[in-house]
Amino acid sequence: MARMTQRRKIHRFVLDGTGTEYPVRFKEDVLAAEEPLEIRIGGTSFAVTMRTPGDDFDLVAGFLVSEGIIRSHSDLISLRFCAGEKDGTQTFNVVEAQLRPDVPMPDTMRHVYTSSSCGICGTDSIEAVRKTIHFDPSLDGLRVPVDVLAELPERLREAQAVFDRTGGVHAAGLFKVDGSIPELLCLREDVGRHNAVDKVVGWALRQDLLPLTGLVLQVSGRASFELVQKAALAGIPILSAVSAPSSLAADLAAETGLTLVGFSRGHSLNVYSGRERLTGSRKAVPEAAISA
Repeated sequence: MARMTQRRKIHRFVLDGTGTEYPVRFKEDVLAAEEPLEIRIGGTSFAVTMRTPGDDFDLVAGFLVSEGIIRSHSDLISLRFCAGEKDGTQTFNVVEAQLRPDVPMPDTMRHVYTSSSCGICGTDSIEAVRKTIHFDPSLDGLRVPVDVLAELPERLREAQAVFDRTGGVHAAGLFKVDGSIPELLCLREDVGRHNAVDKVVGWALRQDLLPLTGLVLQVSGRASFELVQKAALAGIPILSAVSAPSSLAADLAAETGLTLVGFSRGHSLNVYSGRERLTGSRKAVPEAAISA
């Protein structure tokens, strides 16, 4: 976790509302690290993304899945760190992917900066963002009790070690929910919510698990268009978020047959598409109790 967090000295003011003045306190705070990562394909620079260092090979593998470039473990021959451009110093901020020779290269290389808040910066149009969906989530027969699904945000939160120290990262978790107790298969944290999802998808690709049929992706923030797209490209049938989806995210989920859940807060959740995958609660809660 060393590179994922950094310590900074801060000035802390305490305001208790009583009018009492407290001296400025000097202390140390732990911040989530954010550094650029350059992604190269076969020696050619493809993109630069801001991310929290750690699980970088997973991030690159997942990013290539999200770009529609690769779809299986066999498409990716190797990943390696390259030395930086300036003085050859190893910064662990450049990763080169070597693809199988018959894997088509992207039509255009992005050569753009992608911030930690935007996973699709640099694309020319909304049509360019709609990558080819290699897997079909609409065919997935997964069924999940609604109360099991509602447990996932808490289980995700319990596993967020970096958030516990910094309060400054998003999380994505891949859950197996075929039993009464959800099983967390993979969790990744990052300052960028799209990076966290890419890291989970990349982990799955490197484990040769794609498509991710029968699994649920739980995220700690909102459900944007790019997150729905990443889930669909990985063959994930259910995406659940603790916050709101966008209208375009809901449109894409309906179009691809993906179940999209938002505002999942333990006691309630909203289903924006794919209602048929949610079954009755193991313990039925009267609607009057929820609205009270």
